[in-house]
Amino acid sequence: MFPAKVTKPTFKCYLPPAQTDVKNTVEKPLKKLEAKLLSGEIVVNEVNFVRKCISTENNQEGLWGKLICTNFKVSFIPQDTSPKQKSTLSHLLLGEHDIPLTCLEQVVTVNDTKGKKKVLGSNQKLKFNPTELILYCKDLRMIRFCFEEAGPESARKVCLAIAHYSHPADLQLLFGFEYQGRRYHESKEERVNGSTPRGLQTPIFDRSSDWDREIKRTNASEWRVCSINQSYTVSSSLPEHIVVPSSLTDQDLMQYASSFTDRRIPMWCWSHSNGSALVRMASLTDPLQLKKTEQKIFAAITKSHPQRNEPFRSDLDKSLPSILDIQSAFVKLRQICILDPFEESEERWLSTIENSRWLEYVRAFLKHSAEMVYHLEGGNSSVILQEEEDRDLNCVVSALMQLMLDPRYRSLIGFQSLVQKEWVMAGHRFLDRCNHLKKNDKEESPLFLLFLDCVWQIMNQYPAAFEFTETYLTVLSDSMWIPLFSTFLFSSSKQRAQHLMDFAKHKAIPQGEDQVVYFPPVWEWSQQFSTKDQTLFNNPMYVGKGAACVQNGEVKTFKRKQKAYSSTLRGTPTNLRNGVKGGEESLTRRSSLANELKSELTPVKDLSPSERFFKDWFSRPADLQGLLIPLLMPSHMAFWKLFFLRWVPEACISKGGPVTTYHKLSQLVDEIEILQSQLRQYKGTSPGNTPLTSSGGNPTDQRRMYFQASSPDDPSTPPECLTSSFPFTPTGNLSRRTVQGTPISKFLNGARIWLSTETLANDTV
Repeated sequence: MFPAKVTKPTFKCYLPPAQTDVKNTVEKPLKKLEAKLLSGEIVVNEVNFVRKCISTENNQEGLWGKLICTNFKVSFIPQDTSPKQKSTLSHLLLGEHDIPLTCLEQVVTVNDTKGKKKVLGSNQKLKFNPTELILYCKDLRMIRFCFEEAGPESARKVCLAIAHYSHPADLQLLFGFEYQGRRYHESKEERVNGSTPRGLQTPIFDRSSDWDREIKRTNASEWRVCSINQSYTVSSSLPEHIVVPSSLTDQDLMQYASSFTDRRIPMWCWSHSNGSALVRMASLTDPLQLKKTEQKIFAAITKSHPQRNEPFRSDLDKSLPSILDIQSAFVKLRQICILDPFEESEERWLSTIENSRWLEYVRAFLKHSAEMVYHLEGGNSSVILQEEEDRDLNCVVSALMQLMLDPRYRSLIGFQSLVQKEWVMAGHRFLDRCNHLKKNDKEESPLFLLFLDCVWQIMNQYPAAFEFTETYLTVLSDSMWIPLFSTFLFSSSKQRAQHLMDFAKHKAIPQGEDQVVYFPPVWEWSQQFSTKDQTLFNNPMYVGKGAACVQNGEVKTFKRKQKAYSSTLRGTPTNLRNGVKGGEESLTRRSSLANELKSELTPVKDLSPSERFFKDWFSRPADLQGLLIPLLMPSHMAFWKLFFLRWVPEACISKGGPVTTYHKLSQLVDEIEILQSQLRQYKGTSPGNTPLTSSGGNPTDQRRMYFQASSPDDPSTPPECLTSSFPFTPTGNLSRRTVQGTPISKFLNGARIWLSTETLANDTV
């Protein structure tokens, strides 16, 4: 006999779970839901009995709780105290259901019964009581709250409050100014004599000493630190200290400044060991002095080269997509990944990604950077990157070139110093490009995200060459929307100095106190994450100068040498060879760039110097501590899934994705480090004594890897909490109003047979 068919209930209760059972309500009264507030944070409005949608397929599923708007964030406090998922980062300043106000892209209110929908701005009126609130976030989340059981007037007021406080009228109204002022005074006892020395390892480049160290590190003997812009008397967008050719006097530079856009005189970025230099500069604006000034600047740069080679100039405004093109591509990509339901076939979806042109622009910047690298490395010429304002495209290309050329910038601290030098201090307009004040959408453009995507492309091809992980890149991008740090809040050093000076006076901070102390940069990760969570930034495959190996029972520093490579590597079927991802790709990669460059030309008998350079480089195994050139065919451009698809439930693979490899490698590295520690203990004991060994290895707080070595009794399979979105979770972070699902998801959710995409598109499972 067949079991009786279970009938589904015809009624569904929409009350919060704690109110469903009268008995439970009496014995266990509703807990008081209160937000965890930071110092200086205040609640401006709230509403009870709100449902946060967490399911994409059943609109009625969700969490019940209270929705709160503060002067810093939108916070949802669930009634159900379910344990926090272990696979997510635990932010020290934000809760699991918190959204910083600066992270909000759009605040949309909906009334289903009246069929009304409105995008709210600052100081706007709402003529209907909303039944639903949709928050579109700049980190690609889309979060929905329903008010079917909430008080209609309270729901309307909280929506208006969120819209108002997410559109600050002035930069000083951002919560970071209030928070950091209070934090400074609350930590007075930690400071000695009223001041604290910098504890940062990352140089800020706001002092001449930081630039001096960089000159010495790169052996740029023909360049000097110039401080004529102190108090920003020459240019409002340049830092106070810049590096210029030694042959140019301060008087010369003062004279030439008027010929450049915003008086931005040429600025040194980096020097090659062959003496070639990387320089960035704005466009010349004075037509009368243009040729004369240009000749003198170029002559000085030529004189700084040991062989007196003439520099190569590249006009990025003519060579690369504009900031409007980049913004347009990103808007299309966001629509595809977040707003549109995943109802097409894989081939159709990938073609829509391609049509957004985002990957095309990523490739264009990588390709142009590689071409400029040739002129520095292969052509032995200094390179001048020129852009009208020298504050957007130059930031991307100069940073990418240095990342390819200098292994220092592929370490964690080195990469942070690169961003600080080529983006923050160079005057990239983060305030405008991020649109923190939501005043001018035309100025908004995700250039920094484009740069991070380019970095990820190189990292994806050479995974062992970088000390940091894609989780670090993703968290760094997310930090742009947390207004508690100085790094991404301002558009220039002068703007930062002026605002922080006014801030110090208003908060009674002693004159002369270091700005890094009372308004720190984002590089102080301990303010956002625990030591344990920061280990997610560490790449277990990294082969750096400090990497160690064991030889004859001794721990020795590992140095990669060219002769250590064997020609037999070309035929080995490994998936990771010499830090290059993909065994088959490493065979085809050797001539891919040269072939691409050659195919764009008419048939020629001989290779050009640049083609010979690239062909020669790709014919050799990659030196992870030397020059790195990415594969640049369109097929080599990958889609950064962790960043763009981390909130998409349909794209989340349980116990799958790169995290499974990361999990295993982390455990192996941790086990190796434990063994190294034990070897050092053996080495330090006398022959007659038995060494003391520790089964635990290093203390937990000193371990470099997030996933630590398991005991022989532990299962070798990845933990249940691991998904391809690790360490993020799509639950409750992307809730579309209607989702049809992919063909395969429909099949897995009950479709009886595998049908064509067209058939399944009309199917309602």
